[in-house]
Amino acid sequence: MRLAEAIGAGLILGICHGAAQAAPVTPSFTTGTVTSHTETTTTVTETIKQTDFQTGWSYTATGTNINFPGSPHIGTSYTLQVPGDPFQFSETYFGPGKSRYTEIERLTTVQSVTDSISVFTQ
Repeated sequence: MRLAEAIGAGLILGICHGAAQAAPVTPSFTTGTVTSHTETTTTVTETIKQTDFQTGWSYTATGTNINFPGSPHIGTSYTLQVPGDPFQFSETYFGPGKSRYTEIERLTTVQSVTDSISVFTQ
């Protein structure tokens, strides 16, 4: 069968069958509910890195029963105020450079639950 004949046959069948008509749709329910339950988990990882630098130098000398001649500095010879008595001495020097490095890792997990219900009537 050729294309022209097939088109003609389809046209004749369409005319013979009649036009399609829409029928109204009536829902068969009177009430209803829809429920929903959603659970979500979110995990966030934060890494905080902090580096502190010292641009100059710092020197500290403290103690008890220690004689500090003049202004304390690196290489100073200290003497006991009362020889033979107990003493305590502390000397600290910080040169320029990195003075402290801190790294904190924080993990936060958030869980949420959502329940909903929809009620409808006709």
